Amino acid sequence: MSTFRVELKKVVDDTYDVEIGYGLQGRLLEDLAAGLMGKLRKCAVITDSTVLELYAEPIAEKLREAGYTVEVFVFPAGEKSKTREVKAQLEDSMLAKGFRRDCFVLAVGGGVVTDLAGFLAGTFGRGVPFINYATTLLSAADASVGGKTAVDTPLATNLIGLFNQPRKVYLDIATWKTLPEREIRSGLAETIKHACLADREFFDYLDQHMEEILALEQEACDHIAEANCRIKYEVVMKDERESGLREVLNLGHTVGRAIETVSDYRLLHGEAIAIGLVAEVDLALSMGLVTKDERDAVVALLKKAGLPTEIPDYIDREQLVKKLYTDKKVRDGKLRFVLQEGIGKIREFEPGVFAAPIEEAAARETILHMS
Repeated sequence: MSTFRVELKKVVDDTYDVEIGYGLQGRLLEDLAAGLMGKLRKCAVITDSTVLELYAEPIAEKLREAGYTVEVFVFPAGEKSKTREVKAQLEDSMLAKGFRRDCFVLAVGGGVVTDLAGFLAGTFGRGVPFINYATTLLSAADASVGGKTAVDTPLATNLIGLFNQPRKVYLDIATWKTLPEREIRSGLAETIKHACLADREFFDYLDQHMEEILALEQEACDHIAEANCRIKYEVVMKDERESGLREVLNLGHTVGRAIETVSDYRLLHGEAIAIGLVAEVDLALSMGLVTKDERDAVVALLKKAGLPTEIPDYIDREQLVKKLYTDKKVRDGKLRFVLQEGIGKIREFEPGVFAAPIEEAAARETILHMS
């Protein structure tokens, strides 16, 4: 009997830039020409059916004109496409087109696109580099920093995936002008979440400037894009792989993700998270972590953004309670919630512990009494 030790210690630098601006297609080409992807000249553009003609095809054509070999791979828009099956279809299509390890992936779209493409890039050929070109407010707030990539399963969202950092992220605020109003409002849910968990001044800014934000005025858009990146970065830099502090970014998601799944995705992600934030702040109120005025301020801001704050009648609340157990924060069969303490801070229950075990009865009581 013998043992052979395999020494594989290494230091990895996953640093990357998030560029925020307007009409960043030219910047993308400049960065590639400057060596962003080294000598790689073969690009798989991954996008959805909504973004295809708006941005993905124009970007692909510019890349071809610059001498890159480019193929565009498209899937039906919507959360229902964020599955292992769609990922496999994209991979098979890439293989059929001759893509191997000598390529890079360019994700052009919202959070579903960047989640799916980032996961694919992490496993295709055992890993190829990728770039995110974010075209929605939601992806700017939620998918720009952190490297979490995943697909959904019939049981719950985001249960299969990996941490995979892009080479660069482009937040093209100009693309927000082509979003339906409902998508803009949905994107604001993650923005409000960031304010609730980390920055009271930002919360007040959102309250005071919501009209300008919804009108997509440049100064307001610049401010929220930068604030979202800053808040998320300050968390992720301390806990890249969600071993403790990063759980705070799940504020509102225990109930929100469950609602999203139980609604069969009739609710947009941000709409579901908004309802989850109300459930969370109601639970925090019952535990004495927020005042009634603070609870009402959170609900009022969500309403000002045009987001839902009540559980739709078509959702079975007992089914919703059961679905809570599919949340990634569940430990040893116990529900765990991230809860805010006032506005702009998360409760740290023990050193490094930001999610507390909550009895099912307390969660059910909150859900059943949400008006």
